[in-house]
Amino acid sequence: MNKQPIGLFDSGVGGTSIWKEIHRLLPNEHSIYLADSINAPYGPKGKDKIIELSIKNTELLLEKNCKLIVVACNTATTNAIQVLRKKFNVPFIGIEPAIKPAALNTTTKAIGILATKGTLSSALFHHTTSLYTSGITIVEQIGEGIVQRIENGNLESVEMEFALKSYLKPMLDANIDYLVLGCTHYSYLIPKLITLLPNHVKIIDSGLAVAKQTQSILEQHKILNTDLLKPKNEFYINLKTTEVMKTLLGQKFNVDYLEF
Repeated sequence: MNKQPIGLFDSGVGGTSIWKEIHRLLPNEHSIYLADSINAPYGPKGKDKIIELSIKNTELLLEKNCKLIVVACNTATTNAIQVLRKKFNVPFIGIEPAIKPAALNTTTKAIGILATKGTLSSALFHHTTSLYTSGITIVEQIGEGIVQRIENGNLESVEMEFALKSYLKPMLDANIDYLVLGCTHYSYLIPKLITLLPNHVKIIDSGLAVAKQTQSILEQHKILNTDLLKPKNEFYINLKTTEVMKTLLGQKFNVDYLEF
């Protein structure tokens, strides 16, 4: 079982940011990544549909003999991971906005959260927020249109920069010193966000924490792959256009079309 792959899925190409962190930390692990781009974004779809899509993706990864599933999507995690853990007998790693470190370290007592509608409206998000943010101003912002622009290859567009400026304005007006990214697609915005934010505002995403948790669970279940042979990494997308995903991965990996 140690040599079976890690499975990851996301509502598109954004979860490749999580895959990169896992691959960097665990270079020996085989992996299979599913980009459910045909259904992106998950955020507006509602809880029942998000659960349905998450079950579909999980079943496909298990058919491919994955030993562990990383739900590389904040919206799917906050809406579906409890159902997945009850339904399937395999370890799951989920992703939540990193509210806790931001709340514990803010000195201005104000933090911003940029996320999808599905994440911000979820019960799990509200539970986590209530645990750690007493006495702290939280400026929540739905990143309307961001996922679609990234999926369409418009990461560097003028429209993207205009949208980001409008989303950041109420946060900066509230004097935030931490910006929490609540969608794995948004990790690809960090270079642009750095140019738009004052130097004192720190950006937090979940990639490294998720990679460390993946390592911990693999060790706990004694399924860490210690084989030093070159790992096999497979990437699938259910749109016939694969160039955006190839670009985000750095062009050195093959991306294949798969109908699912």
